[in-house]
Amino acid sequence: MLQISQRINSLAASATLAMSQRSNELRAQGVDVINLSVGEPDFNTPEFIKDAAKLAIDRNFTFYSPVPGYLSLRQAICSNIEATEGVTYRPEQIVVSNGAKQALCNVILSTINPGDEVVIPTPAWVSYVEMVKLAEGVTVTVPATIEQDFKITPDQLRNAITPRTRMVLLCSPSNPTGSVYSRGELQGLVDVLKDYPDILILSDEIYRHINFTGSYSSLATFPEVADRVVVINGVSKAYAMTGWRIGFMAGPVAVAKACTKLQGQYSSGPSSIAQKAAEAAYSGPQDCVEEMRKAFERRRDLVVELASKIPGLKVNKPQGAFYLFPEVSSFFGKRCGDRVINNGADLAMYLLEEAHVATVDGAAFCLPGYIRLSYATSDDLIREAMARIARALAALV
Repeated sequence: MLQISQRINSLAASATLAMSQRSNELRAQGVDVINLSVGEPDFNTPEFIKDAAKLAIDRNFTFYSPVPGYLSLRQAICSNIEATEGVTYRPEQIVVSNGAKQALCNVILSTINPGDEVVIPTPAWVSYVEMVKLAEGVTVTVPATIEQDFKITPDQLRNAITPRTRMVLLCSPSNPTGSVYSRGELQGLVDVLKDYPDILILSDEIYRHINFTGSYSSLATFPEVADRVVVINGVSKAYAMTGWRIGFMAGPVAVAKACTKLQGQYSSGPSSIAQKAAEAAYSGPQDCVEEMRKAFERRRDLVVELASKIPGLKVNKPQGAFYLFPEVSSFFGKRCGDRVINNGADLAMYLLEEAHVATVDGAAFCLPGYIRLSYATSDDLIREAMARIARALAALV
């Protein structure tokens, strides 16, 4: 029998991708499935960005690019960050990768040794824990429930830190909850982290521009810790460019060099065409970003209104991203015919097979008792999906 490495056998499959695949299988069978499982904007990439990609082909940007990305793209990223966050970076502090997912994994693999602890507030995106596992690190989860708006406190953070802690990983706005840490809340966490100068702070800010609070603070803007913050971002969410696969890390030069060294050995620079498209996204007009943000805010209001009317669902009002993370434990132990709902996985599968709405079990995000809904779809589909969910949940007794 052919051997599969223990490294791969130890990893869990992505729950979001698995649910999306199952919903696609049902669609192929002719079932009208509404997919609320995938975090992907339903908008098309803006025309000026696509035009830049076409021009790049015509101008023969079809050869290998530098491993950390074209200098012109890294300069555009630096300018964009300075304009939006007021933080100054140099191009040598930027490494462009095949999506923010690779950028995250690059940083973790480049800085975590076997046995090192990584503190991750939960619920958290499905891949964080698996990336730490790939680096042979140890994940220390810090849970925050809906009563806390899914945000950890400074005391929780301090209590999670040990002499083996080497990284704290924070995502704001959050996947899967949409929660956004205010500047005051971040300051409380920074006041803890400033006492631990050897801890790297990995800040996943991929949803930074899908934010409904009217303000935003990057962890890189706090001078007490700025020299050890690594920011992750990319074009997928803000510019509706998920398939283009361009993300980046911005941080200390030593970390950037390490990520470049790693990336040079297993993927090299990302697509040259996609890089030129991303350069146009960052340096061109930003109206499209605001237009999509407004649409997501409207959809947020709609899905919260509809979900709040469903008996048994406990919901908060997310302040960013495009997710709702309702508490659903009131349905555990209920049944519909021979089907018994024992946990979030059972409920997600019930909603898929009976209501034909794809969601994701909260346990995949390290917080059982919840499900995740993505409202990155049209208003009409949101209304129909929530009506189906309401009917299916009402049928449970």
